[in-house]
Amino acid sequence: MAAGSSAGARELFAEGLLQFLRPAVRQLDRHVHSVRESQVELREHIDSLATELCRINEDQKVALDLDPYVKKLLNARRRVVLVNNILQNAQERLRRLNHSVAKETVRRRAMLEAGGYQGK
Repeated sequence: MAAGSSAGARELFAEGLLQFLRPAVRQLDRHVHSVRESQVELREHIDSLATELCRINEDQKVALDLDPYVKKLLNARRRVVLVNNILQNAQERLRRLNHSVAKETVRRRAMLEAGGYQGK
């Protein structure tokens, strides 16, 4: 009887833990998605600014060397793309974790319900 009670307690704890983690995983996923959207927007602005600087540099009668600034912008863009890739990988892992949590919740709920029906 004690072993059955212990297993039930573990199942209850696991169910509670899964219920506790699910909202945090979903919230983190939403935040990562939001940051990724911001990263894409930032990358587009950097591209636009680099293009504008090149155009200004070509149109100037006075020789201004804007190439170092364009290179800095392109380097910043490269870093933004790198961070975006990291975020994309993290979001994919979160999506898989969320899927696993949901799958495990369904499995445990089915086990608990099956155990409850056997006792009646």
